[in-house]
Amino acid sequence: MNTFKKIAIPVTLGVLGLMILNSCSVGIPKGAVAVSNFNADKYLGQWYEIARFDYKFERDMDNVTATYSLNPDGTIKVQNRGYNYVKKEWKESVGEAKFVNEKTEARLKVSFFKPIWAGYNVIDIDENYQYALVVGNSLKYIWILSRTPEIPESIKQRFLEKAKNIGYNTDELIWVKHNQ
Repeated sequence: MNTFKKIAIPVTLGVLGLMILNSCSVGIPKGAVAVSNFNADKYLGQWYEIARFDYKFERDMDNVTATYSLNPDGTIKVQNRGYNYVKKEWKESVGEAKFVNEKTEARLKVSFFKPIWAGYNVIDIDENYQYALVVGNSLKYIWILSRTPEIPESIKQRFLEKAKNIGYNTDELIWVKHNQ
């Protein structure tokens, strides 16, 4: 029995460790490329969520915004806010983002529940930092963001085409309502 414990405990801990690491993937989907020459300072501020897939943590939410600000330690504060129209209440979640590599590459990892981190990859952004296409670590996560509650049709089509080319099923996007 003693030998069994000596083997079973480390193996169990190893498997649990691998499961935790696997759930903390900060990768980028095959075919997607993060924006280079990224300017984090220009990205800071408030963004409106224009479209997303149906995620459990955002289900039944409209008026969704994300606000990014610099923390004293150089990380980025992520403040997500939205209105749950079923429960008729505002929800807010505050997290932290860090760059995966250099600050000029728009590949970040974000956490709302440490030590679990998820990929946050800006794969398209206009030159004035008004519209952004963001993906997670797999084809399950995608967001279209804008500095205003609306997005020009030309930008929308550009982002949809890029997402389709990577393999996203854009027919499943939820178009977020914003009641100002």
